[in-house]
Amino acid sequence: MSAIRALRQVAGPSCRALATRSFVTSTRVALPAFRVAATLPTATRAFSVSARRFGEGAADVALSQKLAEELQYESEASQEAEPDFLKSFNAQGVWKIEDVAGNDEVTFVRKFGNETIRLIFSIADIQTAQEQQFQELEEGEEASEDEPAHAYPIRCSISINKGESSIGALTVDAMCQDGAFVADNISFYQDGKLATELTPEADWKRRGLYIGPQFDTLDVTVQEEFEKFLAERGVNDSLAVFIPEYAEYKEQKEYVSWLKNVKAFVDA
Repeated sequence: MSAIRALRQVAGPSCRALATRSFVTSTRVALPAFRVAATLPTATRAFSVSARRFGEGAADVALSQKLAEELQYESEASQEAEPDFLKSFNAQGVWKIEDVAGNDEVTFVRKFGNETIRLIFSIADIQTAQEQQFQELEEGEEASEDEPAHAYPIRCSISINKGESSIGALTVDAMCQDGAFVADNISFYQDGKLATELTPEADWKRRGLYIGPQFDTLDVTVQEEFEKFLAERGVNDSLAVFIPEYAEYKEQKEYVSWLKNVKAFVDA
């Protein structure tokens, strides 16, 4: 969710409070025996004669109205045109963004010499991180003024493949946070296709392979050279600043689309 949306949820009272029903019990009054038959209620149907037709529940209209209000608010907060930060990024012509509407994963692709570099991340990470941040706000913890606007971490998977050669491929698991990439693990695959295939079979094969040491256990000089290796290929601080911003931009678009689809379903 967007930061604005989450703040509204923290600041305002919950709109999802369930109404409680009150049951009133009546006191029975003893009646004379000869009047019982006359006062018994007549049999009634267990359902309403004027029942709504299927698909028109009692809560449909109210839910549709609330969805419409939320949609209007979020549509005004979102940007219809391509934002300046995205125009500037695309103008550099370094990375190509593969973003399929409705998917929560985004892929950045680029060429570097004979290498194909792919970076994949999920916008689901920002929802989890934002929920934790605003839970802290609800508990009374104040946000630091020095904390960056996009302080939540986003896990990235980076693969470097040398085309059709039998050289193999590298994959890097890293965390993008506070304008920098922090590598967690670097794996090497003899089979370059195995490093990037997203099939259940490939995933099963990868589980049985040695994934390499933890990055922070490597010699410091080796770590430094790996960081230079990645930075030269565009996995640098400027990309680390861009990814959280793009993740928020995509999450907002997906949320607005979700509101439209759900409202259309309720109204159908």
